[in-house]
Amino acid sequence: MELIPAIDLLDGKVVRLHQGKYDEVTVYHDDPISMAKQFEDAGAERLHVVDLEGARRGQPAHVAIIQGILRETNLQVQIGGGVRNEEVASQWMDAGAARVVLGTVVVKAPDVARAICDRYPKGVVMALDARDGKIAVEGWQEQSGQDLVVLAKEVDGWNIGAILFTNIHKDGTREGPDVEGTAALQSHVDTTVIASGGIGSLDDLRALSAARVRSAVCGRALYSDAFTLAEAFAALEEA
Repeated sequence: MELIPAIDLLDGKVVRLHQGKYDEVTVYHDDPISMAKQFEDAGAERLHVVDLEGARRGQPAHVAIIQGILRETNLQVQIGGGVRNEEVASQWMDAGAARVVLGTVVVKAPDVARAICDRYPKGVVMALDARDGKIAVEGWQEQSGQDLVVLAKEVDGWNIGAILFTNIHKDGTREGPDVEGTAALQSHVDTTVIASGGIGSLDDLRALSAARVRSAVCGRALYSDAFTLAEAFAALEEA
């Protein structure tokens, strides 16, 4: 299973939200570029970056910092948060991003999302963030009522690079990922489903791997010293 470290950006800092709530923020690092370099030095090949303020505003808010990560590391960076049109998607891809992450736009402007997928084959990660099986949008502040599995099956045919599935109830809790839900979603689609939210221990990683989940992103557990990235890679290698 691939493990992807995550950097969430708010007010220029590396943070994590609890269940997507902007009023429940923990700051972990003041220098996101340095944090990205540390992950690269620990053996990471890919990095998941979320512009939380961009997600809330609907347009990128941490351009200089993300450009710095792209410029100063060799990581394959996937960037989300505020990517709502082709112009922003092309801005990041032209700057050296490996993939862009689309969320809100796939619900509110599916034609735009499909156009971005067509323009960048395998270059889009579709973020399907759900509460109780229904998609949430606008930085998780709004419920769309759209069914998770139905939408996943639709975007599966758009030549995307991956589906990022977050069970919002699990996100930032370190109480365990939604292993069953992630594995179930993977059974409905051919595209790789990336697990997100709730990882708190090496046993959580082992459980995802045992369930044949192909990929996962992890943030809070790494920042709170539950385990190191090197320890995580070693545990997955053994698994």
